[in-house]
This record gives sequence, structure tokens and C-alpha cells, in this order.
Amino acid sequence: MGPSYESHQLPTTLKIGAAAIDEDREYIRALEAYERYLTYELHRSPETMRAYLADLRDFFDYARRHGTTHLSHITLELLRGWLATHHQKQAARSSMARRTSSIRSFFLWAEEEELIATNPALKLSTPKKTSYLPTVLSAHHMENLTQTLHRALGLDPLNPRLLRLNAAVEVLYATGIRISELTGLDLTSIDRQGRTLRVIGKGNKERVVPFGPQAMKALSLWVAQGRPQWLPQASTEYPHTQPEPQYALFIGPKGKRANARQIRADLTRLLETLDNTDASGAHIFRHTAATHMVDGGADIRAVQEFLGHSSLATTQVYTHVSVDRLAQVYSRAHPRA
Repeated sequence: MGPSYESHQLPTTLKIGAAAIDEDREYIRALEAYERYLTYELHRSPETMRAYLADLRDFFDYARRHGTTHLSHITLELLRGWLATHHQKQAARSSMARRTSSIRSFFLWAEEEELIATNPALKLSTPKKTSYLPTVLSAHHMENLTQTLHRALGLDPLNPRLLRLNAAVEVLYATGIRISELTGLDLTSIDRQGRTLRVIGKGNKERVVPFGPQAMKALSLWVAQGRPQWLPQASTEYPHTQPEPQYALFIGPKGKRANARQIRADLTRLLETLDNTDASGAHIFRHTAATHMVDGGADIRAVQEFLGHSSLATTQVYTHVSVDRLAQVYSRAHPRA
């Protein structure tokens, strides 16, 4: 049976705002300790930590506005009331599941640390995520993207932003890595002879991912011609002062490690040039790479390892995508469909 998100009749008080959490040292100390736990013991990714901590800050602000300022006073009803407010705002099931997971994980930790005597989130149910088949690009779409980039580079072959975008597209499609993994790559992550990348994924887990000659060519052009244009130069006024060395493979215009949001925005603008798809962002290339591998006959466990999934169930969605695509082709092509 799914979770109950009925709104509880809690007293209405003046909204203080998220910044007010700083006034309560118990909450803020707990959050700081929990952040250290996520970072140094669980090795959670920065994206996961941002989401979890934002959920917790939002809940503590809600608790304060409803008269609760101590961890030991938090109840199951208060937790359900907070979830109910987001449910009433028609939050996506995936967001509701993440908020519930954030709360359950925090209070499990708080109980183990003896910050609370009993865990109020113990009976908090997690809503099932809505199952969906991810959007993927066709081989024709990928060819169109490549041609668009090559035409642009033909007109402006030394444009560092275009060279970076071309390398990002080729690497994301060739390897199926996440955008956070892409921006986390260093120059030393590339094995040019073996054509592999050493990737640090979720949970600080390392894996080695192969890539093809097109990605190698795009990377080489970026490293040789695009990247140097954004590296800081030695000062002419202070010739003995050398700029700090930068080891990141993908950098931004200021010479620092590339911002995932900027690359994601460039990818979305490129994807908008395609017809018959509303695809956007970077994750579409991960979905596409995995689906094309399954379509090509790759073993599902090899795809799991390729993507760095801890659970085979997460990878199996791509078999459903392939079966769904096969069914569509069958219905269009078979005379008895």
C-alpha cells in the first residue's frame, strides 16, 4: 500500500524562510555532521549531496514554522505533513521518492549517532517511482548532430567552445558516462594507446571505459587546439609568477575545471537543431549509448559494467527500450502486425 500524503492539521504560523535554519544550532550542527558523513564515509557525489541537504534544510524550515526546533521532538506526523505540502504542489513521484529517501537516511544516521532515541521516519513509506522508458536518439539523429558540429567547425575550426562541445558529444556518446563524470576527468584519465578512460563514478567507484577512434580524434583536437586557448598565461608584469597548473581535461573560458551546467546548456542548444525529438541535456547521450549497445547485441551485464550501475535492474530498462522500438518497427513493417 502506498504512502499516505493527506495533509495533517498542523498549526499555521508565520513563514520565516530557509535562512532561519541558521538560528537553530541543533539543526545546523546535525546537518554539518551529516554532510561530513555523506562526504567521507559514504562518498556520495556532489549532486546527490546537494539534493539530500536541500531536502533536509527544507524540512527543518517546515518543522520550525510548525513549532518544532529539536530533533527529538520530530514526529512521523510532522514528516508526513511536510511530504503532503509537496504532494499538494503536484511534485513528481521521483521527487517525492527522493525526499522520502533523504529523510529516512538522515534519521537512520541520527539514531545510530544517538542524536535521537527513536527514529520517527521508520514507518515512512517510499512512493514508487513512475516507470518510464527513457528518450533516446536514433543513429540518424547522432549522424545529424555530428554533421552540424563538423559544419560549424569547418567555418570556425579553432573555436574553443565548438571544439569542447564536439569532444563532449563524442565522449558522452562513445562511453555513456554521466556529465559529472565527464567534467571530473583529468588529462591523466585518458589511456591514448588503449583508448580507454578511467572514470570516477557514484560512490567514488572507479571503472575503465573504452571509446572509439572518433572520440579519440575529437579529444585530441580539443586538447591540442581548443584547451590551450583557455589556459591562463604567465603574467608579463610578474614573469617569475607561473599560473597554477590545471589538470582537468575539460576546462571553461577562465581556465578552471568546466562547469557541468555550461556544457549541459551547450548540448541542449545543439540538440534543438534536431527534428522530431524534444531531447535535451547530457543524459540523453547516456541513454542513447546504452540503447544502441543493447540494439547491437551487447550482453546486459556488460552494459551494466559499462554504465557503472550497481544494480542490474537499473540497466534492464534499456532492454525494454529496445523491445519497444522493435515492436514499433514490427507494427509498421510486418504485413500481419
